[in-house]
Amino acid sequence: MAEVRFQQVSKTYPPRRGSAPVEVLRQLDLSIADGEFLVLVGPSGCGKSTLLRLLAGLESPSSGEVFVGDRCVTGLRPAERDVAMVFQSYALYPHLSVADNIGFGLRRQRSRTPLQQLGDGLHRATRRLPRALRFPSAREERIEQRIRAVADTLELGALLDRLPKELSGGQKQWVALGRAIARQPAVFLMDEPLSNLDAKLRTGTRAQIVELQRRLGTTTVYVTHDQVEAMTMGHRIAVLNRGRLQQLGTPIELYQWPSNLFVAQFIGSPPMNLLPVLSVGGGQLQLGSKRFLPEGPTADALLQWQSGGGGEQLSGGLRAEHLKLAPATNRNLPAEVSHREALGNEQLLTCRLLEGDHLVQLRATPEQAVAVGQTVHLEVDPAGWRLFDGAGEALPRPAEPLGPSAPEPVLPELPAS
Repeated sequence: MAEVRFQQVSKTYPPRRGSAPVEVLRQLDLSIADGEFLVLVGPSGCGKSTLLRLLAGLESPSSGEVFVGDRCVTGLRPAERDVAMVFQSYALYPHLSVADNIGFGLRRQRSRTPLQQLGDGLHRATRRLPRALRFPSAREERIEQRIRAVADTLELGALLDRLPKELSGGQKQWVALGRAIARQPAVFLMDEPLSNLDAKLRTGTRAQIVELQRRLGTTTVYVTHDQVEAMTMGHRIAVLNRGRLQQLGTPIELYQWPSNLFVAQFIGSPPMNLLPVLSVGGGQLQLGSKRFLPEGPTADALLQWQSGGGGEQLSGGLRAEHLKLAPATNRNLPAEVSHREALGNEQLLTCRLLEGDHLVQLRATPEQAVAVGQTVHLEVDPAGWRLFDGAGEALPRPAEPLGPSAPEPVLPELPAS
């Protein structure tokens, strides 16, 4: 097992056909704990796959250093880095059986003399003969034992003699994963490995990968664009945008306390509702003609902002669950339902505020009878407000005292290596 560190890593691709150089990563610092499952997310072109390729050794950084454990691997070849990558397209060898695909990396881990290569080839050619007629090779026997162990772990034992064209998409993905596991690397790298699977198979495979990583305890870096994968699989999530790290934290931290407007809009489905509000003193916010008094850490952050002479203009964020249908009162927001999505266990309503003409989304129970065009009233959860300044950065929360009542945040417990 091994910790992974990126120190001031930048990657710039040279100009082509007179265009400007393309800066994909910009002085990125990122540390991944030993045994951690880290998910990289971000929009297309943000640099997440490039970061994975830099760690794998398929690309070289323009500047900065990459560490696996205590070793700087920046200048090492991919085979010397002790990492294994699972690709989106499986990358299986079509002429090799499942067993030989799983064992491919094992057979190339160490250099062999021509005589050893001949002996290993004779062993594979005679392995189906009676034991007395087989050509002996201790190395090949160890590899075959490892292949069988990996196949048993992934329930691929019945498929070892098949070719990739005889497998389903899910089976191909497990073979690609088995090839990575067989090498027992220090780090697993996974580049959108489930994107080619259908929704039902993706859900089951997602849970199996999480359980497998928990049992193996191998440091894993997982790239995805899927919100559900990011929120349900990783110990922590790193959000990238335009080559810069926007926020690093647990899924709950990113969802509840986004560090800026980009994370607020990127993490969560539906994204956070954003409304222009005014800081009007006394720990209050004003939206149109309505005034609100936030509660919890946001209230402390707002009071600190106001006492420090912060500006009036802010962006107020509310998750869909922080708005609910309520009776008409002076403090509730009148709105018109413009769209309704029935999701079975809930309804997702899109409403247009009558004052200010802002669109917001909220969740409602399936029993609540609501029609498009109907006027409703929305109640705001006072603890649900999240506030962002004019530059799009979240208002800093006052430091919480450490102690029994407010323990220091820690990573989820990881299995021992």
